[in-house]
Amino acid sequence: MSSIPELAPPLVVQNAPGYNSWPFVQGLGSNKLVCAYSRGEKHSIAERCRGVYARTSLDNGQSWTAETTVVNTPEAGESAIGKGLDEDGAMLLWVRCVGDAWRHNLYRSADGVNFSKIASLQPEPMPMQITDVFSVPGVGLMCFWFAGRYREEPENSWGTLTSVDNGLTWKQKVVEAGLPKSDWPTEQAGVYLGDGRILAITRIEKTSDPAKQGCQFQLESSDGGESWKKMRTNIGDVRESTPSLLWDAESGLLSNYYYQRSAGVLKRRVAPLSAVWGNPLAWPSPEIVAVGSADDYHAGNVNAFARGGMHFCTFYSGNETQTEIVIVPVTAPKR
Repeated sequence: MSSIPELAPPLVVQNAPGYNSWPFVQGLGSNKLVCAYSRGEKHSIAERCRGVYARTSLDNGQSWTAETTVVNTPEAGESAIGKGLDEDGAMLLWVRCVGDAWRHNLYRSADGVNFSKIASLQPEPMPMQITDVFSVPGVGLMCFWFAGRYREEPENSWGTLTSVDNGLTWKQKVVEAGLPKSDWPTEQAGVYLGDGRILAITRIEKTSDPAKQGCQFQLESSDGGESWKKMRTNIGDVRESTPSLLWDAESGLLSNYYYQRSAGVLKRRVAPLSAVWGNPLAWPSPEIVAVGSADDYHAGNVNAFARGGMHFCTFYSGNETQTEIVIVPVTAPKR
């Protein structure tokens, strides 16, 4: 890997004692940022002490309000797993609840402080995760899901969820099932491009076969999510790297952010849509935009939001018992 440049340290969102992890950032109104995250004692989704919290900022992440509890029940381990906006501009937040029975609850907030549950799902297949929400004209709200147990057997699946009533009810679509882990696209980050086109970048899971260690997947639909193409990209400097994808219609640029675990760096690849649509091997070389912990799984899961010529990228970083939520303001690329 090339040498790491001198970069300003990320801004701290939350470093309370414990395992602060898996954050999501969303803008509300003209100047508010909301960062939602979960906290427990270790890298585990099932610990009953794990809950979901949020803080807001009015100065681009320089300072944050007091923490708000979104949900923390004694019956389940709860984790934030996806964010977005509804058709009225309110924040949506998916929360995975792992207890005696799994479910995925959707919360809504108009201010980033007060959250109310508007839906509770137990789909089949049961998703491991539901990802960020985006809007598709003529279809409604959409997000991806993936299901599986991270084993080598061909038992993994993925697809979409769509809502025509602003998030109150959801319809599940299975795109692929019976996948081995090496062919399983997980933690999808999707954007709507116009004219029925949707593009997503996904994480690739590590397998026991060194010959099958792959690159991020690229998913494409030209018909509003009715059908999909799955292709491997040339982005292989990853280790179970969760992507976050931003689309700028004015510049025609896609920005793919991902945290390379064990290397401890947040990277960005920027490409014109015209260069990579239908051509997933054309992603250019990455640039390093932030540095964090290189301690195994105890850093990563970037999530990004764009506003006012800036990209705001949040991730978590630390060690097996203490991690913090950080955010990095990055200047948006220009053509």
